[in-house]
Amino acid sequence: MSIFSIGVSGLNAAQVALSTTSNNITNVYTDGYNRQVTLLGENNLGNGVQSNGVQRQFSLFVATQLNQSTSNSSALQAYETQITQIDNLLADSEAGLSPLLQSFFSSLQDLASAPSDPAARQGLIGTADTLTAQFRAFDDYLNDMQQGVNGQIEDVVFQINNTAEQIAMLNREIGLAKAKTGTVPNSLLDQRDQLVAELSGMVDVDLTIQDGGSYNISIGNGQALVSGTKSFALEAMASSADPTRTVVGYRDGAGNLREFSETAFEGGELGGLMTFRRETLDKTQNQLGQLAVSLAQGFNAQHMAGVDYEGNPGQAFFATTQPTVYSNANNTSNAYLEAEFLADVSGLTASDYTVKYTAADGYTVTRNDTGEVVETFAAGASSLEFGGMSVTVNGTPAEGDRFLVQPTKRAAGGLENLIQDTSLIAAGQDDGSGTGSGDNRNALALQNLQNSALVGGVATLSQAYASIVGDVGNRANVVQVNLAAQQGLTEQLRALQQSESGVNLDEEAANLIRFQQYYQASAKIIEVGATVLDTLLGLDA
Repeated sequence: MSIFSIGVSGLNAAQVALSTTSNNITNVYTDGYNRQVTLLGENNLGNGVQSNGVQRQFSLFVATQLNQSTSNSSALQAYETQITQIDNLLADSEAGLSPLLQSFFSSLQDLASAPSDPAARQGLIGTADTLTAQFRAFDDYLNDMQQGVNGQIEDVVFQINNTAEQIAMLNREIGLAKAKTGTVPNSLLDQRDQLVAELSGMVDVDLTIQDGGSYNISIGNGQALVSGTKSFALEAMASSADPTRTVVGYRDGAGNLREFSETAFEGGELGGLMTFRRETLDKTQNQLGQLAVSLAQGFNAQHMAGVDYEGNPGQAFFATTQPTVYSNANNTSNAYLEAEFLADVSGLTASDYTVKYTAADGYTVTRNDTGEVVETFAAGASSLEFGGMSVTVNGTPAEGDRFLVQPTKRAAGGLENLIQDTSLIAAGQDDGSGTGSGDNRNALALQNLQNSALVGGVATLSQAYASIVGDVGNRANVVQVNLAAQQGLTEQLRALQQSESGVNLDEEAANLIRFQQYYQASAKIIEVGATVLDTLLGLDA
């Protein structure tokens, strides 16, 4: 090879290296860009240099670790954002239920001191109205959060589908580019890996690579989201167990919509939202409902044991919503269940229940929060009694039919004060005199309910509410600590990834000078070659 060819090969190599370095510098702030290096090798003929391609500095191992950490961080961030709202709501010393419960029982003390005083009677009605209104306001807030989670799940599913579709499209474009040019399209590879990173922030993913380099991505229970050049859309759907609840489904090969278990998602924003709803939002709403039912049933029982101002038997003081029952959408019969609270609600819990029917086992009642089977009833039973409720079976269930029983889910939203006439307050105790105007014995008994274990037979109303506040507060603290630790790990992995794949401006500036000198030196080789050639030609002359 002539000296000219050697010099030209150096110029070409220097141009490629300068172009690569310039590309690195201009993309220093481009999300997902991986630093590129020019691979130089000796010319096949043994003289000169050649460019063997431009390689991006990308580690699949590090990227996979970072994506998994990002998925965990996103889940905890979504959880923390939501639980903080509930924590702030319940722990508010002025807007919380604790001062209102205290005020309500203080008004009972005033009534006991002056049972005939219209002002004392009106004071009790006023504090009861305020207390029940706050229960309803809390339930409305939590119900709005339920609807908000539904909407966010729908949004995340839309983003997941859009991202999966783009990844499948890039799989196709990358394959075509390789077949057409025989080179690796680094920019397309960067775009695809950036989309995988973004997808990891939405949902936990499993990534495998096909022969040829196409990405396959699966989620949940192994359901394919991307397979080569095809993407498979998820669907936000109403839960078959609870139509008010949005879950995630997919279409199987036959076109049937299949429902993912909520526990199938743990990572990413989707997993964080579902875990928060399952662990904290549902539980808090049920606990407030349990508190409302315990207050209503316990107070009503005592109030109805007394007599009002005119000496008539006391009426129910509070009303609340009865348990809600849903027939599973996949049931094959028209059978349905109806539930109502027992007079004694000491067995009431803050859990939902699933009732399953089979001919062999009859009715099996499972507590949803623990998975424990709490009761079984014969197949021919027409009434089921469990958890402080009486449940009536209507119709004949088919094999495998399921029913969701929610004892207290919306009970707080239905709590209201039924007594608005001061004369109907049963402050007295029936002694046969026909009047309760000056009798305070039942008012004292009602006041003593403040220290009675009305909730589950183990806690007072104030203790139960404090337990709710403490439980949410402790969970919020745990999530915040875990989030801080996970974010720290994510930043460490991101720093590791950037140390290998990120662009260092100082290093690239030095490369510019180095390759510029390389270019100038190669040009000098050509110049020297020309001088030598001119000298040789001069000798011939």
